Amino acid sequence: MPERAYSQPTDPLSTKARRHPICSRSADVKLSVGSAKAQSNAFLSNVRIARSLWGSLSKIARKSLLELTQNYGLSVAAGDLLMLEGRWYVTHAGLLRFGHRRRCSGIHAILQKELSDPALSRWVFKAVVYKSPSSKGFVGYGDADPSNVSTLVHGAEMRIAETRAVNRALRKAYGIGLCSVEELGSFSSNPGNKRDHEGSAKHSSNGSNNGPPRLRDQLCLLIRQHNLDPTLVKAYAADFCGTPSLKEANRDLVQSFISHLTACAKENRDMLICRLNSYAQPVAEVKQ
Repeated sequence: MPERAYSQPTDPLSTKARRHPICSRSADVKLSVGSAKAQSNAFLSNVRIARSLWGSLSKIARKSLLELTQNYGLSVAAGDLLMLEGRWYVTHAGLLRFGHRRRCSGIHAILQKELSDPALSRWVFKAVVYKSPSSKGFVGYGDADPSNVSTLVHGAEMRIAETRAVNRALRKAYGIGLCSVEELGSFSSNPGNKRDHEGSAKHSSNGSNNGPPRLRDQLCLLIRQHNLDPTLVKAYAADFCGTPSLKEANRDLVQSFISHLTACAKENRDMLICRLNSYAQPVAEVKQ
């Protein structure tokens, strides 16, 4: 019998597509239109929620939000973005969700012991993000100590350092130039909206736990930089502000004192030390 030639069965859909190429083009057009509509809805939702949280948005803020929505799919409702002082910042949760959507293969965080100092609560981490199993990895470093974190989270410097390292590695891996809110120091643990920030400033404003902590952070950093006695500095500050204690001084007075202390430390530290020593409490003599 003569040999019969067998051919592979053809897919009627693919055959139809070859016969009618316009069908595949129209399908692509429908997909692109649907994607554009979804992005538009996501952007409008982001704008609506952002206005309810932070008030009206400037043209620059709206344009930036549009790019963040289209390019990265970040959501205000999900907590991926925060606005501070008119600028957008991405959150740790937003970066993790973005990495998950991009099928990130893994994240490895390593404590840098030679750069860390547990006695001073200073920690440095190295994070490596692997976009795929064969990826060489994208490296990011993060550090934290009492001088660059909010007073509200003192004692958690190790966790903050790790978070900052992971954030930087994720931003490098996926080309996100937007800074993360956890890398901002004082704002990182208290990213409330502007209205709450202004409301708290009315009650206290010396940088205590009842108000914005930024002034206290500045004063603590100044004390560490010039190796000053904290108790004597507080006594000097209270005298300078004309209040029984530093906590009772208003924000403007504390800011003036910080500026004054900075100038004195730079011009003549020895004279400043002598002035601070004048506020030392006399030590009672011990009878033998």
